[in-house]
Amino acid sequence: MASKRKFPHTFVIIFSLIVIAAVSSWFVTGGEYKHTQKVLADGSTKNIILPDSYHTVDNQPQTWQIFSAMFDGFVSKADIIIFILLIGGAFWIMNESKAIDVSIMAFLRSTQKLEKIKFIRRIGINNIIMTSIMIVFSLFGSVFGMSEETIAFIIIFVPLSISMGYDSIVGVCLCFFAAGLGFAGATLNPFTIGIAQGLSDVPLFSGIEYRLFCWVVITLIGIIFILRYAAKIKKDPTKSPVYEEDEYWRNRNNSQSEEVKYETPRSAWITFVFLLVVMCLFAFKYPMSSLSIGQAKLTVPIIPILTAIFAISSIVALRKSVHFFILNIFIFTILYLIVGVMGYQWYVMEIATLFFGMGIASGMAMNYSPNKITDLFLAGVKDILSAALIVGLAGGIIVILQNGKVIDPMLHGIAGAMQNVGKYASLSIMYGIQTMINLVMPSGSAKAALTMPIMAPFSDLIGVSRQATIMAYQFGDGFTNMLTPTSAVLMGVLGVAKIPYNKWVKWVWPLMIMLIILGFILLIPTVVLKLNGF
Repeated sequence: MASKRKFPHTFVIIFSLIVIAAVSSWFVTGGEYKHTQKVLADGSTKNIILPDSYHTVDNQPQTWQIFSAMFDGFVSKADIIIFILLIGGAFWIMNESKAIDVSIMAFLRSTQKLEKIKFIRRIGINNIIMTSIMIVFSLFGSVFGMSEETIAFIIIFVPLSISMGYDSIVGVCLCFFAAGLGFAGATLNPFTIGIAQGLSDVPLFSGIEYRLFCWVVITLIGIIFILRYAAKIKKDPTKSPVYEEDEYWRNRNNSQSEEVKYETPRSAWITFVFLLVVMCLFAFKYPMSSLSIGQAKLTVPIIPILTAIFAISSIVALRKSVHFFILNIFIFTILYLIVGVMGYQWYVMEIATLFFGMGIASGMAMNYSPNKITDLFLAGVKDILSAALIVGLAGGIIVILQNGKVIDPMLHGIAGAMQNVGKYASLSIMYGIQTMINLVMPSGSAKAALTMPIMAPFSDLIGVSRQATIMAYQFGDGFTNMLTPTSAVLMGVLGVAKIPYNKWVKWVWPLMIMLIILGFILLIPTVVLKLNGF
């Protein structure tokens, strides 16, 4: 009997795309736009292109560069790669403490008690839990552009999903996919809406009413799809496309389900005092914080408040067990992450440092020796290394396209298709252009700087509002982030979750088609209706 043909490995798929990108540089006539700088309203400076500055240049055929693409990709995506490695090492230390397992078991026991309520039992407690989690992450994606941060949550939600009887795809959808839905239906995201409106000379975060409606619709459709899929897997786990790959997580859950000894060593109290002193120092240095939500700013003593709550909640947790104290550390790590992003413009470096400190504190609380903490950290890095390698390799695709002078000619060529085709067709073409560009350039801010200087003035000529053009960019930028292999975040998430890229694409493709069509439908009112801000 012939052996079953194996689908190419994720590394093979990405390297093949690098080769295709290199081949295209031989046949696409080289070209580029002239770039200039523009200072946006928030004080940041972005490189934008001059719409009428396109000119041809000599081809830059890529040959041996296909072998250096991984090196160049590692350099360009170094921040994401280091972020993944630090997250992997930190959570491995926490996993060793069994704190995550204790919290999952306690969570599942509490949800089982809620099932005694008739109303909740009819709806399904798991449906309520998954819906609540996805709404929160979708809101984070919509308001402050949560993306890279979701990588850290994969290590929490995938084991939780497996324990609830689902698969790793459901775990990924609870955080990464939900944040992606919010990112596509952005309302106040400064990295997409803020930059696109700033480059288009549109009042920042105007037109939020219709965007809020779009966010609700997109999130609702996504949640319904995920809940239907989760119900199917709950009924028969073998129907999961990643059932074999999830054996890793099932074995890991089983190996960690051994009886836990609930105790609080002296080292946990010492760690608590140390962390409290550090937090008090930060509270003294930053007594007031200005949290930005769109253009609105709320100035509150959030760090002193968090410090006080941490002190009280940690004492309660320590009286139970060190495991609950470590869980408390994790919860406050997330809270400080939110404050850092919204109040102090934190990005992956600060967030990775925060989680790294969480891992060290977890080891100290468990009274692990410095050598054991180091060994555990290295074990976590080793376990997650393949995800980091995938991110570096995927980054090489963009490097080849940029060095081969392929991206600008592609934009210039398809932009010409918008001439003399009417409002609806032009807006649809803009949406299609943004969607296709996102497959090779997943950075929302970079894509805004590249496309909005061309799209915004053109929308004036055809009688379409600039807000509609921005929404075409928003949808085109958002949906395919959950599909494109050039996305460092997607490849990092799949690597951490142990989901092969080909199986993810096969699963997500129908949903992507549905969301892309939904995006087109949501664009129609921007042409036919008088909407506030449009």
